[in-house]
Amino acid sequence: MYEKTFPNKRFQHTLSFLQKHIRTNETILDLGVENPFSKIMTEQGYSVENTKGEDLDLNFDSVLTSNATVATAFEIFEHLIAPFNVLKEIKADKLVASIPLKLWFSPAYRSKTDPWDRHYHEFEDWQFDWLLEKSGWEIKDRAKWTNPVKKIGIRPLLRSFTPRYYIVYAEKISK
Repeated sequence: MYEKTFPNKRFQHTLSFLQKHIRTNETILDLGVENPFSKIMTEQGYSVENTKGEDLDLNFDSVLTSNATVATAFEIFEHLIAPFNVLKEIKADKLVASIPLKLWFSPAYRSKTDPWDRHYHEFEDWQFDWLLEKSGWEIKDRAKWTNPVKKIGIRPLLRSFTPRYYIVYAEKISK
C-alpha cells in the first residue's frame, strides 16, 4: 500500500518488521523527535509519542516519564556516544530498534552542514547485539537488508549485496 509513497525501502522493511511484532493497541515511545517514520506509524494506527529533542546521552526525562509499553529507536543509537545508558533507562518491556551497519568500504557518516548529524558509532551486528544484552535486553528476532543506490562504481556495486541496515525486536530481561 505504501510502497510507492515511502521514500525508500528502509521504511517498507521497518514497518513490516514492526507490524510483525507490535500490535496497534500497544503504546510506543519513539526515541528522537517526530520524523517521517513516526508519522507513518501513527497513520498505521499506532499511538506514538516522541522524545523532545533532548540529548539522550545526558537527559533521560522523556524515557523515565513515559508509560509506553514499547520503545522504538530507528537509526538513532549510532548518533549517541553512550547508547548503553538510555537503553538501561527504558521502562518499556519491548524494543524495536534499527541501526545502519558499519561498512568496511565506507567511512562513518558525518554531515558537512549539520554538526549533530553524524555517526559516532556504526555497529557490526554482533556489537549491537552485545550492547542490547549488556543493557538488559534479549533479542527475539532480527533482520538485515541492503541499500542499493542507482550509481555506477565499486561502492554502489558493493551496496547492492552488502547489508546496510539491521533491525531487532527485543524484550526486557526480567530480574
